[in-house]
Amino acid sequence: MHIDSPCLSYHPLAEEDWPFFLALNQDPAVMRYVCDVRDADTIRRDVFQARLLPWQPGSRRWLCLTMREKASGRAVGVTGFIDRGDGIAEVGFLLNAAFHGRGYATESLRAVCRAAFAHHFRKLTAAVTAGNLASKAVLEKVGFIQEGVLRGNYYLHGRWQDDWVFGLFSKELKTTR
Repeated sequence: MHIDSPCLSYHPLAEEDWPFFLALNQDPAVMRYVCDVRDADTIRRDVFQARLLPWQPGSRRWLCLTMREKASGRAVGVTGFIDRGDGIAEVGFLLNAAFHGRGYATESLRAVCRAAFAHHFRKLTAAVTAGNLASKAVLEKVGFIQEGVLRGNYYLHGRWQDDWVFGLFSKELKTTR
């Protein structure tokens, strides 16, 4: 799958991405609304290994792409989607805290959405832990509409958190800022 955007390049997650992936998943600022920080062995076994497997249309695992700045080659984050069935894919992204606020989340989300729609998904979804205003803003900038709240849906930081649920159809995708 070829995905491109103005400032970022996208490559399937590879073994050489492990140090970056680990640092991303152990950064409390990045993981604040995602999950409790885990040890390296758990991250490698439960997250990284599953995302290394080759992705193809119809896969029931995440397409996980490493994003890199075209100008510097520096790893920015990871992004991708997973087929949830019935023509629906869930999108997601994590960015290194050093790259927050530069527009890369929006740029990469637009690119991933275009690619997912090109693979004939009819709808895209995203779930965001309530309170994650930055991710909510990125989703809305791209055209996602909040469809609801799943109350007490996700256990994080020792308590049950609400999830905000978003959806997007191809005609709603905003291709400009």
